[in-house]
Amino acid sequence: MTDILIIGGGVAGLSAAARLSSLGHVTLIERERSFGYHASGRSAALFESSYGLPSTMALSRASSDFLHQDSGGVLSPRGLMLVGGPDDTAAFEVDRDKMGLAEMSVAEAQETLPILNPQTVTRVASHAEAWDIDTDRLLNNFLHTLRRNGGVAHSNCSPTQISRTRNGWAVQTTTQGPIGAKILVNAAGAWADEVAQLARIAPLGLSPLRRSMGRIPAPGDHDVSGWPMLFGPGESWYAKPDAGALIVSPADEDPSEPMDAFADDMVLAEGFARYEHYVTKPVTRLLTSWAGLRTFSPDRNLVLGPDPLDSAFVWSAGQGGYGFQTAPAASALVADLVAGRTPEMDADVVAQLSPARLRN
Repeated sequence: MTDILIIGGGVAGLSAAARLSSLGHVTLIERERSFGYHASGRSAALFESSYGLPSTMALSRASSDFLHQDSGGVLSPRGLMLVGGPDDTAAFEVDRDKMGLAEMSVAEAQETLPILNPQTVTRVASHAEAWDIDTDRLLNNFLHTLRRNGGVAHSNCSPTQISRTRNGWAVQTTTQGPIGAKILVNAAGAWADEVAQLARIAPLGLSPLRRSMGRIPAPGDHDVSGWPMLFGPGESWYAKPDAGALIVSPADEDPSEPMDAFADDMVLAEGFARYEHYVTKPVTRLLTSWAGLRTFSPDRNLVLGPDPLDSAFVWSAGQGGYGFQTAPAASALVADLVAGRTPEMDADVVAQLSPARLRN
């Protein structure tokens, strides 16, 4: 018997496990052979606190100190740059204002990012308040905290049956046999609604959406290590330095069944074409490609806390593309709600994140 069983070993599950391990014995199970395999292992991993819905930005801001400081911090400087052309005025200005970016001349921008095409790029805005997240280190920090507090984590283990008992839950698993728990935390990412149905809890209508990535050689053999993350207007594409190369994404959001996702070649090609419009160096070679599933709730806010249908069933789901940058505050909120403490988050934000909003 464990006090809390968490299903899902991505950043949502591992961060929740770390926080909840101070409340009792925690067991975490992950269906894949490694933790952080699906969406968490395929993230662009940028921390930018003015990105997303108001509730997401509140979680990001509340996560900032943890990400900067805990265990020496997991952030390194990256910066962000938005580019637009003469036909992009409306989308460019919306993005500029939403993220609080400062405009600069194209010539100034080329000093940092020399491949910008002055024939197509007419406006640029940027700021330095964006950081790369060391995702491996963050996941390992959460896992270390769980184990230090006496919790356990099992990979290659998934639930096959979930039954409600008088004292909590009885979960039959593929490799660990039956596990009893007082509280069940659903952090199963794209599979979260399926886990809910297995537990006979009504699903929330979560939507897994595919996001594709292609890794290309450094354009023009430039040293890209100091380049900012580059966004097209309306997030029509983005590019980010990665270990001496460049990741380019079409920023696609194509509906998908829960699965081990893979990139669509035509979608990637369309994204590369949008990126190429703004730069002088075309994409001539693809090093590798992949895709992940970003899972959203119907209103695109995260889903955090006990289900009103059964308070012993707790959601940590619907992270979309914001799992890493919100994980410290999101997991702290889940722990506060499970413990019956008044959350540090503003009550209006807590309500926007509660699964109760989706039960009306």
